[in-house]
Amino acid sequence: MTSVDAALRDATRQLIDSSESAALDARLLLEHVLDVGTAWVVVHGRDALTDTAANRLQALVDRRRTGEPVAYLTGHIGFWSLDLMVDARVLVPRPDTETLVEAALATLPGGQPIAVVDLGTGSGAIALALAHERPTWRMSGTDASTDALDCARANAQRLGLAHVDFAQGVWFEALKPGQRFDAILSNPPYIDADDAHLAAAALGCEPQAALVSGDHGLADLRILVSQAPLWLADAGWLLLEHGYDQAQTVARMFIDEGYSEPRHWHDLGGHIRVTGAQWTHPGPIGDS
Repeated sequence: MTSVDAALRDATRQLIDSSESAALDARLLLEHVLDVGTAWVVVHGRDALTDTAANRLQALVDRRRTGEPVAYLTGHIGFWSLDLMVDARVLVPRPDTETLVEAALATLPGGQPIAVVDLGTGSGAIALALAHERPTWRMSGTDASTDALDCARANAQRLGLAHVDFAQGVWFEALKPGQRFDAILSNPPYIDADDAHLAAAALGCEPQAALVSGDHGLADLRILVSQAPLWLADAGWLLLEHGYDQAQTVARMFIDEGYSEPRHWHDLGGHIRVTGAQWTHPGPIGDS
């Protein structure tokens, strides 16, 4: 029978060659198996680990070595201030995507009942984070995948945010005729099908439709920029997450379509991760 500390060291050693965050991954998997927090692991490092727990940990380590994301193995991940349930039906929310939440909070009026939609909501991460921070906003989320929406609705229910509306459809097809939004947000697929990063085992486990887009990763971004004016209220914002090297191209899309001067927001790595702009209707909205 091994100790907690020894099991943690062994799991870390096994993951060194397959993960850049081997020590963190090992700790998260151990905490999941034991249903404890980090403080418990530190205090009880010399405690014996039961054979049952050791076997469960080894099974998870083996799966992690094949590239399966830790979030899928534990069934949840922290995003913004929320703990979200995730599995293979949805993309694992990244810290970079919190930049989109920050951009919306910084740009949109906080105390007003504005209408905001998150297109391609996946696990519901963006919509639910904003609903939690801005309870007066009328939040909704859409996704082409019914499986993803099941996950988003389950997260909303568990987090007490069941007032967020979800609808199924590809991009704007999910919206009702005549709807207008003060802001449209999206973290669309933006990876080129030939991008070398797709060879990473972890990305291979996630829904490819949520990652890959045509036209060198720009096809879905173009659809969103070109069609959003039909759904935006006057002076409404379109805020888009994109690749670390796509900011200038996305900004040019906004300019070519007639939006206001685009604004940029940087992620924690210093890359421009979100670009947004306002749309002003040239005449009465019904004539646009």
